[in-house]
Amino acid sequence: MGVRNLEKGQKALDEVNARKPQGTLSLLALDVSNDDSIHAAAKKLEADYGRLDVLINNAGNQVQPRFPTREQLRESFETNVYGPVIVTQTLLPLITASHGKKIINVSSELGSITGGSNPSHHAYRNPFTAYRMSKAALNMLSATTYAHLKDQGVKVWSFCPGFVVTNLADQRDRRAAMGAESSETSAQAILDIVEGKRDAEAGTFIGRYGRQIPW
Repeated sequence: MGVRNLEKGQKALDEVNARKPQGTLSLLALDVSNDDSIHAAAKKLEADYGRLDVLINNAGNQVQPRFPTREQLRESFETNVYGPVIVTQTLLPLITASHGKKIINVSSELGSITGGSNPSHHAYRNPFTAYRMSKAALNMLSATTYAHLKDQGVKVWSFCPGFVVTNLADQRDRRAAMGAESSETSAQAILDIVEGKRDAEAGTFIGRYGRQIPW
C-alpha cells in the first residue's frame, strides 16, 4: 500500500489488520507528486518482489471552485493525472514481468465527457471543474495505455468507485449524511477486477455492480 505519510499510513494499516483480513498488507513510501519518491518506491518493489501483478492508481485530489485558479488546476492535475502517468511508466517493467499485468486507474463518473455534455445526466452541472477535467484526462490515460500495451497482455481499466464514504476533500461525515454507501462495496468491485471477473471489459470505463460507464 503506497502512502505519502507513513504515520497516517500505519494508522490505516492498523485499522485494516484489526479486522483480521486474509493475506498481508505492508506499507510503501510513495508520493505520486515527487519523481524521486516514485523511483525509490519502484526500486524497493523490485528488490522485495521482482514484479507487480496489479497497479491501482488511487491517489486523488479534489478542489471545488467552479472556476479554478491556475494553481488549483495544477494541484488537481499533479495528483490525479501527472502522478498516475509517471507511476505507471516507472513501474511498467515490473508489471510486464508479472503474470497479472493489470492497471486500475481509480476515476470518477464526473470525468465522463458523455455525461458532462448531457443535460439529463445527474452530474451535468456539477461544479468541480478541475476534478472533472483531471478525471477525464485520467480516462484517456487508461484508454491509450491499454491500446499501447494490450498486445503485451496488459489489461487496463478506468474504475469509478461510486458515491461512497471516503475522506476525499475531508468530506467523510458529509458523504455519510448524504447517504453514501460503504467504501467496502468499491473494494469488492476492485477485487473482482483483480480476480479476473471483469477481464472481458479491459480497456473500458467501469463501475460497481457490473456497470459500464460511457467515456
